Amino acid sequence: MPDNKKYLGMTVYEESGGNFSRVIEEKDLNALPEGDVLIRVQYSSLNYKDALSASGNKGVSRYYPHTPGIDAAGIIEESTAPDLAPGDEVICMGYDLGMNTSGGFGQYIRVPDNWVIPKPSSLTLKETMQIGTAGFTAAQCLLAFEENNVLPSNGPVLVTGATGGAGLISCMLLVQLGYEVHALTGKTDQSPLLKELGVSKVHDRSLGMEGSDKLLLKARWAGAVDSVGGQVLANVIKSMQYDGVVTSFGNAMSADLPLNVYPFILRGVHVVGIYSAECPMERRKTVWKRLASDLYPKKLEQICSSVTLEKVSEAIEQMLAGKLVGRKLVEVDNELSAHLD
Repeated sequence: MPDNKKYLGMTVYEESGGNFSRVIEEKDLNALPEGDVLIRVQYSSLNYKDALSASGNKGVSRYYPHTPGIDAAGIIEESTAPDLAPGDEVICMGYDLGMNTSGGFGQYIRVPDNWVIPKPSSLTLKETMQIGTAGFTAAQCLLAFEENNVLPSNGPVLVTGATGGAGLISCMLLVQLGYEVHALTGKTDQSPLLKELGVSKVHDRSLGMEGSDKLLLKARWAGAVDSVGGQVLANVIKSMQYDGVVTSFGNAMSADLPLNVYPFILRGVHVVGIYSAECPMERRKTVWKRLASDLYPKKLEQICSSVTLEKVSEAIEQMLAGKLVGRKLVEVDNELSAHLD
């Protein structure tokens, strides 16, 4: 590979006055960080953490200029790792990728070998990024239900933030496994989509705010998947059945949790935190094995749309404005790269 190899990627620059700008530009391969594995990225996906990084959120990315993209799937071009060879199709998600390490919104990444997982043979690279961190998170929620014996026969389950990527995939997987799924969303105009996925009932997010002044609410849910946090999560916890399980992975409303102890000491409610960035490798492999088999989201195409690298900035603005529904696949290695090869 020539020393002056160039590739295309997004760069976020910090401007004067605390402003940030985004451009797609040629980048130097030699400027990538040191690592064991060089991957030519075929696909990435847009996550809320990417939108924050791309808009200058120092809680996500401390240093700029920077290339976001916490998800990447592609083909190894160089490797010093004995179990990862050039030509292998692989996934890299989480850890520091796209936060302070140059991420998947560039046509190349260079990362440590212990960040890389071989692509499951039954999935295409495109499918892995349609699933991405959102689907990986949703699958972990399902595994938490399994591990805590939350069965479809226990009663209905609730998904908050149901039109986001992780919310929609959670709804899809829960329906596939036979649960009665209720969705809580501020985008009730998306009810037809949720019903197409098999959701039994769509609730306006105002339901999640009812009874905020009460210590306990009517026991309704056997399980819940929450990406909202704040008062909605508190009220969901207060609405759980005995031994109900709530999985929590987001703070779209708030990082605060205004709650009392009664759901725990009177109903035995369990709250399971779900994290993906630092998920141990063995658990990653287990989750991806399930996503490639019985937890494959069968209606994935219905909730996914694609955007090229040059158009991803527009999708970022839509996401930050709360106007994006479902998953956004980023086609990284497309016609833009033809003149660089």
